[in-house]
Amino acid sequence: MTQRDRAIVHMDLDTFFVSCERLLDNRLKGKPVLIGGTSDRGVVASCSYEARKFGIHSAMPMRMAKQLCPEAIVLRGNSGIYTKFSQNVTEVIKESVPLYEKSSIDEFYIDLTGMDKFFGCHQLASELRQRIMKETGLPISFGLSINKTVSKIATGEAKPDNQIQIIKGTEKPFLAPLSIRKIPMVGEVTYKSLCDLGIKRIITVQEMPMQLMHKVLGKNGLSIWKKANGIDNSPVIQYHERKSISTERTFNKDTTDVEKLRSIIIAMTENLAYQLRRGHKLTACVTFKIRYSDFQTYTQQKRISYSSLDSSILPVVLDLFKKLYNRRLLVRLIGVKFSHLVEGGHQINLFEDDEKLINLSTAIDKMRERYGDRSVVSASGMEAKSISRWNPFTGEPPPLLPNRRR
Repeated sequence: MTQRDRAIVHMDLDTFFVSCERLLDNRLKGKPVLIGGTSDRGVVASCSYEARKFGIHSAMPMRMAKQLCPEAIVLRGNSGIYTKFSQNVTEVIKESVPLYEKSSIDEFYIDLTGMDKFFGCHQLASELRQRIMKETGLPISFGLSINKTVSKIATGEAKPDNQIQIIKGTEKPFLAPLSIRKIPMVGEVTYKSLCDLGIKRIITVQEMPMQLMHKVLGKNGLSIWKKANGIDNSPVIQYHERKSISTERTFNKDTTDVEKLRSIIIAMTENLAYQLRRGHKLTACVTFKIRYSDFQTYTQQKRISYSSLDSSILPVVLDLFKKLYNRRLLVRLIGVKFSHLVEGGHQINLFEDDEKLINLSTAIDKMRERYGDRSVVSASGMEAKSISRWNPFTGEPPPLLPNRRR
């Protein structure tokens, strides 16, 4: 079967956090609602369509949002409740389709290729959408096309609470009049670069030679050109919920060097937290493990509010280390584990109140994406030079590191 014969659905729950809150309190219906950090340094994680009319958007400082819409209802947000609602939707999808990918707490890709022989893909997707709304009470929109990119953009055009099918062969005319900002992966910085070149609509990219885009923006330009032309061969990846991630270090020579141990613990924690953010995950449980030279092994765990920020997780790990570490014994192994993982990433992190910490974390992650996992590290974690550099959420096994320095 060719790429042109695929049927890919992108489903997205409309203003998901707000919709969950409205299910719990119907007095919020029809009112401007802001969800996120509630202090002066808080950030908007989600807002209702009524609030968006005032120019409010996700990631905006909460104080600015309140100035734009003083009558808005501000809620702290509850990631546990949103996770539960997300799981309810996932269960409905899981029972109904052969292959789906959960790309975030409120987004799904579904591969219905070949199903048109039996039901008609558009009818099947429509019935699934109706079933989700009926069984969970949550509004959801979808786009259906031959690939992920076009379907995701179509969902954006369908919202709120609607559906769009892009008929095979009409991808380019559908995309042409839209803003270049609508292409997934075109963020603020890339959008500004494109505007500086006079590129504001997708049609402009469609009319440009592929080589020119490559010359101007490199590999990124090539990807944007393909997406603008409705080309995207990426598959829907079978969804498996990963429940935990962990890392351990066994020392060649048992040690009581506290500074060395602290340095490695900090590096391990920073790296795992970065992997969480890269995989759009959050942890609600942190475990620390220590093994002494006599092979006595001790572990202790602590439940935390959902997070993937170093600033929230690192103090907990160091506190567990402090509780378990016996200064008189040589240490053979240490390990850090994050469990009770959920989808959610960036949005739920915005419940954290410190805007500066969120911005710092985002900036550091961008540098790591570009220059490598260990390009930016805490000074106190610099001694650990061989922390694993793999993304645990790609479905790939961890690399073998036979020659890693200890």
